[in-house]
Amino acid sequence: MRLGGLRRFLRKRLTSFARSERANIAIIFALSLIPLCIAAGAGLDLARAMIVRARLAEALDAAGLAVGGNTGLTQTQLQALAQQYFNANYTNDSSYGTPSAVAVDSEGQTVTITASVNMPTVLVRVADLLGCTTCDTLAISETSQIVWGQTKLWVSLVLDNTGSMCEPDNNPCPGDTNQNIKINALKTATHQLLTILQNAAAHDGDVKVAIVPFSKDVNIGTSNSGASWVDWTSWEAAPTSSTPAATKGPGDSCPYGTNTSPYGYTCQVNPTNGSSSTSTIPSSGTYTGYICPGQDNGKYNTGKNGRYYNGCYTSVDNGTLTTVATGSSATCNGYHNCSCTGSGSSKVCKAHNYNHTWTVNDHSTWGGCIMDRTQDYDTENTTPTNSTTNFPTENAFSCPPGTLGTLSYDWSSLSTQVDAMVAQGSTNQTIGLAWGWQALTDGNPLNAGTLPDDTQQVIILLSDGLNTQDRWYGNGSAQSSSVDGRMNTTCANVKAAHIMIYTVFVDLNGTQGNSTVLQNCASDSSKYYDLKTTGAIVTAFNQIGTAITQLRVLR
Repeated sequence: MRLGGLRRFLRKRLTSFARSERANIAIIFALSLIPLCIAAGAGLDLARAMIVRARLAEALDAAGLAVGGNTGLTQTQLQALAQQYFNANYTNDSSYGTPSAVAVDSEGQTVTITASVNMPTVLVRVADLLGCTTCDTLAISETSQIVWGQTKLWVSLVLDNTGSMCEPDNNPCPGDTNQNIKINALKTATHQLLTILQNAAAHDGDVKVAIVPFSKDVNIGTSNSGASWVDWTSWEAAPTSSTPAATKGPGDSCPYGTNTSPYGYTCQVNPTNGSSSTSTIPSSGTYTGYICPGQDNGKYNTGKNGRYYNGCYTSVDNGTLTTVATGSSATCNGYHNCSCTGSGSSKVCKAHNYNHTWTVNDHSTWGGCIMDRTQDYDTENTTPTNSTTNFPTENAFSCPPGTLGTLSYDWSSLSTQVDAMVAQGSTNQTIGLAWGWQALTDGNPLNAGTLPDDTQQVIILLSDGLNTQDRWYGNGSAQSSSVDGRMNTTCANVKAAHIMIYTVFVDLNGTQGNSTVLQNCASDSSKYYDLKTTGAIVTAFNQIGTAITQLRVLR
C-alpha cells in the first residue's frame, strides 16, 4: 500500500475509534480505577486502624487497672507503672506504627490514661499522586478511664449477735476463741473486710463503715439517753394489771407469779437487779416495801418475752386496816403486817393497808437498747419527731452487749467494736436492717451527713438463723412468719432507696434449709450467700469486699 493510502486508512480507523461507545467506556473505566483503588485502600487501612484502636484500648485498660490497684503512688511512679503494663499488653508490630508514651492523669477516684499511634497507611498513600500530603499515616488516639468499683462507699455491716452464734460450741462461748464458733469466725471475717475497705480508699473518708450488731434489739449506747428521738414511754410503763393489793407490804409474799395470770413474772430483788428474783417483799434496807416486777416470760403478755420492767411499786402504810379473817379460827397467815384481837367467835384479824405508787427507775439504769419502732415506722426511714415516730427504749435479755457505731473511717475504733460483739438473745433481722439503713441516712438519729457524689451505699446483712422474735411477735425460739413479714417490707423499702443489699445466711450443715426472707432481701441472686460452714464466712466477706471495691473501666 502506498504511503498516502496508509494515512487515509489510519485516519479513518482513528475517527471510527473516537466515535465508538465501547472506546469511551474503556476510557471512563480506566479513569475510575484511581478512586476505586483509593476507596479499597481506605477500607483496608480503616480495618487496620480498628485493630490498632482495639489493641490500644486493651493495653490502656490493663495499665489503668494496674495503676488503679495501687494507691499512694507519686505521679512519676504512676507514669512508670502505667507504661510498664501498657508495653507488656500492646501486641501490634511496628508495621502498625509506634505508640506514643502513655499520659496519666490521676484525680480523686479516677485515673485517665491516654496513648496514640500514627499508623502508616498501605493503599491510602496512593492518594499522594492526587496531591494529598497527609495520607501516608492515620492518627489514632484512645483513652481509658478507671475508677475503683466504688472507692467512695458507705457500708453498714449488720451483724447477727444472737445466742445461736455461739454454735457449734455453745459452751464456753463467748470466752472461747475457737474459729469454729460462728461469732468468732464472724469477727475474723469482719476484720478482714475492714482491711479490704480501708485499702480501697484513696483518701481518708472515701470509705466509711458502720457496725450494727443486732439480736432482738439494737444497742445504740447509753450516751444517747438524752437524745430527743429516744422514747421512754414503754420503758417507764408499769406492767398491765400489776398494781398489788392494798394489804401487800414489807415482808409479804410476792404478789406475782411466772405461771400466774396475768403476770408471767415474779418479783426481783431491787429495781435494777435484772432477773434476780425474790419470793418476799423486802422488809428492811434501802428497798423496804419495794415490789419490783421481774423478767417477763411472755406467757401472758404478748411481745414481752424477756422484757425487764424498769420500776417498782412502793408500799406506804396509809394508817388504815383491812379485816382479813374473823372467828375462832381466824389467823394472819399470808399477811406479814397483820394482827388479831379478841377471842372465840369475836376474834378479828386485821392487816395494814398500803398505798402503792409506781416509781420509775432513773434513765441511767438503761442499758442502751432500742426495740422496733411503732408500726409501720419500724419498716421505714422516717425522721423521728414525736413519741409515735421516735425509737422506744427497752431493757431486756435480748439486748446485745455490742453497741452500734455510726459511719466512721476510724479503722482502729471499728475493729474495737467488732471485738466487743457477744452472742446473746433471739433473732430480729428487721431491726438490724432498719438501723443499718439509719446509719446511712442524714439527720436523726445517726446523722450520717449528706451523701457525697458518686458514693455507693451498701448494707451487708449476716444472720445465722430464722426470725424468731420482735417487739410484737414470736417467742424467741420458733420461726415467726409475722417477723418475716416486717422484714420483707423493710427490705423492699431499703432497695427502693437505691441501697445495695448483700445477705449472708450461715446455716451450719444445712440443718435449717434456705432462708427465703434473706434470699429475697438481697439486691439480686448474686448477692445472696448460703453458707454451710463457719470458715465460709471469711470467704464470703472477702468476696463481697472485693466485689464492692473492684476496679472498673469507664468509656
